[in-house]
Amino acid sequence: MQAKVVIVGSLNMDLVTRLPRLPRPGETLAGQSFVTVPGGKGANQAVAAARLGASVAMIGCVGADAYGQQLRDGLLAEGIDCTGVTVIAEQPSGVATILVDDHSQNAIVIVAGANGQLTTALVDSFEALLSQAEVIICQLEVPLDSVAHVLKRARELGKIVILNPAPASAPLPAGWYPLIDYLIPNESEASVLSGGLAVDSVASADVAASALLAAGAAKVIVTLGAQGSLFATRAQSRHFPAPAVQAVDTTAAGDTFVGGFAAALAEGKSEAAAINFGQIAAALSVTRAGAQPSIPTLADVQGFAS
Repeated sequence: MQAKVVIVGSLNMDLVTRLPRLPRPGETLAGQSFVTVPGGKGANQAVAAARLGASVAMIGCVGADAYGQQLRDGLLAEGIDCTGVTVIAEQPSGVATILVDDHSQNAIVIVAGANGQLTTALVDSFEALLSQAEVIICQLEVPLDSVAHVLKRARELGKIVILNPAPASAPLPAGWYPLIDYLIPNESEASVLSGGLAVDSVASADVAASALLAAGAAKVIVTLGAQGSLFATRAQSRHFPAPAVQAVDTTAAGDTFVGGFAAALAEGKSEAAAINFGQIAAALSVTRAGAQPSIPTLADVQGFAS
């Protein structure tokens, strides 16, 4: 199978607790339910791209434990090439503790585990997968030197390069911007990357996107949840409204958008069509609970669009 979309990133087991509201510091609350669900931004985006029509390969690391086996098996079940998913014997698989309240808002704590062992040398050992890609996607849940290495190699190979800068704790290194075709932050990430600009509306997203373009970004898509997304280049910006749905759980909505957008680009769709496609997929995902279980299929999106 030739991989049209290659994701280099994290695989986590999500430990999800639902509760009436998010706790305050020092507070103990009674939860309503608890489940373990395969996740990790990299793996979520891989599943999204695969379910939404792309041929997909994943490059990442898991531990030699039950979670690692479940994570890998889950990707294989989606038809994803897991040649690049390496088992790290001395590290546990990554986990994310996720709290989801009755208003579908969440708080997440990540422990990287084996994800922290995705080295540049390990990435280089899967050069064939990168070479076969149309689109290469990175996030920030693996070592940043490895992310920088992948961005550089992807640019050298002439691939479409997407960076989902999540989680973002500081502005990106200036040298990264020329390596990225599409920078896709959410509101909080756009705020961090733009030096602290408040991003909570289409207008403020446009201001933040302008700052990122000035920093060297070629094209920026700021995802705005129920408000849709803002696509900006140096020549213009355009707001794409989101489909109206009843949200249940917003976990993995951004990952679904990124995977859907990448799948559409890999199939040759225009930027506008790819953004609309990704937004429908993301909207459908928030109507379902969980990370990967919430991600819709191509048939789901086509049915909604029709």
